[in-house]
Amino acid sequence: MVQIVRKASLPDPSEVIERMGSAAAQAHAITLREPRPAGFPLLFTAQWQLIEPAVAFLHEHFVQRAHTADTLRTYAEVLYDWFETLEQNAIRWNDADAVDLVAYRNRMLTQPSAHTGRPYRISTINHRVRGVLRFYEWAVRTHWLQASTLAGTPRNFAVTRQPRPIRADAARSTEQSLFVLRQFESLPRPLISEQACELLATLPPPYDLMARWQLYTGLRVSELLRLRVQDVTKRSSAASHRTIEVTRKGRKLGYVIAPASLLDETAAYLSGHRRAWLLRARRRGRSAEPAALFVNARGSPVGKNAYQRVISRTGQACGFKATTHLLRATFACMLLARLERLASEGAAINPLMVVKVLMGHERIETTDRYLRAIAVDAGTLKEVLDTLLSAAQ
Repeated sequence: MVQIVRKASLPDPSEVIERMGSAAAQAHAITLREPRPAGFPLLFTAQWQLIEPAVAFLHEHFVQRAHTADTLRTYAEVLYDWFETLEQNAIRWNDADAVDLVAYRNRMLTQPSAHTGRPYRISTINHRVRGVLRFYEWAVRTHWLQASTLAGTPRNFAVTRQPRPIRADAARSTEQSLFVLRQFESLPRPLISEQACELLATLPPPYDLMARWQLYTGLRVSELLRLRVQDVTKRSSAASHRTIEVTRKGRKLGYVIAPASLLDETAAYLSGHRRAWLLRARRRGRSAEPAALFVNARGSPVGKNAYQRVISRTGQACGFKATTHLLRATFACMLLARLERLASEGAAINPLMVVKVLMGHERIETTDRYLRAIAVDAGTLKEVLDTLLSAAQ
């Protein structure tokens, strides 16, 4: 059985090279000498042999390409499941072909998850298949493999969709792989104003303020949790809004626009709940004052899982579904609806580009999903939160 272990760094480089022994290992020795961050996952076989290509793949995407810790964990889980399947069927990873991947996909279609006991969702199956294809395309590109039938596999059957011309040098997309199952696109379903107001009124501190930040700025949870006190405390008293610099997904720099009302609420939280919680924590010897903007009643930085659980349970108590992603989607849909109306009245703006920048999307196609959500569910967008980007009024 494949093992996954988290360590601060790899074993000694000389031991790694001896264990690898192949020409490919020698070619990648320099990369493998680089230290791994604390908690970096290492994958081992049942015989405790390090699965070097998998570790090198994770290293490149996390350390060199600066993907987030959540993305690293997701990639590691995909590779863990794939390599465990190969080991159970006595298949070498570099010998795996299209038949093996189809069998892997079909197993998930017919058997429930060993972790949850429930059937796999189509989106989960497609996500894992894409992850495997991404790994093999990377392995061929970086010369861990000379060739693989899982890299560069023909895409786009004419019977399923019309072929589109692409540039000769364009990278093949795993999004259109013949291994990926057809699935209906799920469009964002934003909260209506009444639901958003009820949710904010029911949430306990500091989660109510965190939800406001997502509703008014569209921040991802990871971006929200990276906010520091110093990020929000410097502003002119006369300013109706302020540009807040944030670290986006993939550690890219970006910004959001925070209205004055949100900053005022944040200042009240800093001098009220946050200050009281930190004083109590210091009296009890639990921790010193952290730089994180959002702390819990114990004086510790708020965790992602705790925040998501509170949002979900509060939504259930209010009688509707609420998630942290829905808060972000609500901001995008409401802002886009407002900007579309301004553009129709003659304003010289590109609504999609504005929302793309403020949401931190890499591709405009992602932002376009919110435009289609507005067209499908326009009735839910009849009102806009009064405090949302009041400067645009």
